[in-house]
Amino acid sequence: MKLFTDESAVYSWLSVPDHMGGWKNIAHGGIVSTILDEIMGWAGLYFLKKITLTTSMTVNFLKAIHVAEKLEAQGRVVSYDGNKNAVLSGCLYNQNHVLCAKATGNFTVLSAKLAKRIGMMTDADIKEFFEPLINQ
Repeated sequence: MKLFTDESAVYSWLSVPDHMGGWKNIAHGGIVSTILDEIMGWAGLYFLKKITLTTSMTVNFLKAIHVAEKLEAQGRVVSYDGNKNAVLSGCLYNQNHVLCAKATGNFTVLSAKLAKRIGMMTDADIKEFFEPLINQ
């Protein structure tokens, strides 16, 4: 996913490849959920300047998403307690800008230092993913 922001949300434009379809060229729900989880995680990383881990997530499938269909994913921070807990949201729109799926997720928030200490990230990971956000 290539990511963009307008400082209110994180966005990505993508499509689900044919081999990730379920019934009759409909995108598999697990793939849709993964897209929403990913856009929410990147929203947390971008806006909170911290690493987020999904603790729970609710997905509502509102309209079928077809494979190869052009999609827009949006991720936002709903709330952050300033400590370890954040609520993020994700939306997936089709090419007609109809909302097809939405998610709300509870995320644990970690500093890059803690992620490194517990072996979740290396110095190279931090340099690639985290430092560019801090140095804006």
